[in-house]
Amino acid sequence: MHLIYAFFILLSLSDGFNPNCPGRCNCDSMQLVQCYRLTEVPSNIPSTTKRLYISHSKIQHLQLSDFNQMLALEDFILLASGTESVENDTFKTLGTLKTLELWKNKLRQVPSALPASLEVLILNDNSINVLHGSDFEGLMKLKILELKNNLISSLSPSMLSSLVSLQSLMLDGNDMEAIAGPQLLPHLTHMSLENNKLHLISGSFFTSLQSLQFLSFSGNFLTKIPINLPKSLLSLKMERNQLRMVRFRDMKHLENLSHLYLSENLLSSINGAQQLTNLTTLELSQNQLQMLPFRLPVKLQKLDCSNNLIQKVTAQDFQDLRDLKHLFLDNNIVSLFEAGALQRCSQLSNLALERNLLLSIPLRLPGTLARLDLKGNAIRDISEREVRDLKQLHVLNLRNNKISALDLKALESLPRLRHLYLDGNPWNCTCSRLKAREVLMAKGTDVRGGQCAAPAEQQGESWMSSKKIMRQYEHHLYLTEKSKETKKKSKPEDPSSISINMDDDDYDYEID
Repeated sequence: MHLIYAFFILLSLSDGFNPNCPGRCNCDSMQLVQCYRLTEVPSNIPSTTKRLYISHSKIQHLQLSDFNQMLALEDFILLASGTESVENDTFKTLGTLKTLELWKNKLRQVPSALPASLEVLILNDNSINVLHGSDFEGLMKLKILELKNNLISSLSPSMLSSLVSLQSLMLDGNDMEAIAGPQLLPHLTHMSLENNKLHLISGSFFTSLQSLQFLSFSGNFLTKIPINLPKSLLSLKMERNQLRMVRFRDMKHLENLSHLYLSENLLSSINGAQQLTNLTTLELSQNQLQMLPFRLPVKLQKLDCSNNLIQKVTAQDFQDLRDLKHLFLDNNIVSLFEAGALQRCSQLSNLALERNLLLSIPLRLPGTLARLDLKGNAIRDISEREVRDLKQLHVLNLRNNKISALDLKALESLPRLRHLYLDGNPWNCTCSRLKAREVLMAKGTDVRGGQCAAPAEQQGESWMSSKKIMRQYEHHLYLTEKSKETKKKSKPEDPSSISINMDDDDYDYEID
């Protein structure tokens, strides 16, 4: 959204390339001027300048005379320059000004008499504590207003009523405890009031916001989702509040809602979400859910239930979710995962089950999986039947389990495996580990971890990369081949004359 701030990086501290360019500035074709570390707005900025960027300076006060000659100015950005005040009518005569950004300064109020041509006004990270309706009079072309991280405590219905073209309003990080309505902003599509102190939202607040598509109240003290939300809504963010329940019947008119974010609340159960028929993303991380949501929307593509208290996964939980692509169940206490529970999820590509209580890889997982995360469970081995259907699997994370051996057939049944994470397992580094290494190298799989726990002389060595283990393995192969050659040479042509060494474990049969 913001314009390019190229002047952040190593601007010259001397005159720019143009001889008429002010000191500590860089001028580009007389229309773009970028300045750094000034103490005042230069008086000799070319009158043809369209874009003026000033950064990291010490300009305490802006005044009308600073801009008398800049009649072509379209964009003015003053960043992190310690500006505390702006003289009345400073920008009034700039009839071509479209963008005004005065962020990361020390302003205590919105500059007065802003030009009617303005389309973008960004005053983030200042000390503005009060808004007046007169601050925005005549700004009928303004489309974007950002007042993040100020000290604003209230927003009355009349404050913004003159902004008939406003499309985006950002008021994050202020001190608002309640907001009243209605707000007369017929073209507003984006609104964010994150990280305020809201505990009350008027039921009439949304009456005249019938174009609103993206709304965020994350990081407040709300105990319920606001009522009378506009039907036009596509995305609703309610993370980090104090929600204990969600009344989906009050939201069933939101037939366009596709993204709902409810993470970091106090929810213990979710029921009725199927009424949001077009929902594709539902995030419920860091709540107090003890079971998966009942009857989810059939168009759901992403479900995040991580960091809850879920104990089991059954086929009933996912019987209608044929469009589900991403499922996050990490950091729960899942110990029961019903075989085939996800088989109807015919598009599932990402399954996260880290840090649960699983003793084995769930059976009959969808063959569409590309990533499977099982870090931090209690899995002891991997069998072919658990993974043989996972022909599309690219990433398998098995860190911090209790696996000591790898089934070669299981590895061979994963033709597309490219990343395998094995750290934190008690590997028993027998020669079979080296055979597994050969299989993985042949696939081109990137293997991380695999430190030996046994035998004692190999503890801490990696069976994938240790030169010591490779030398021992090569020596073992040499002895084995030499033994075979010796036996072959000593084998008589007449079977009846075979001499049997009964002390040799390689021969455990008798000759008549």
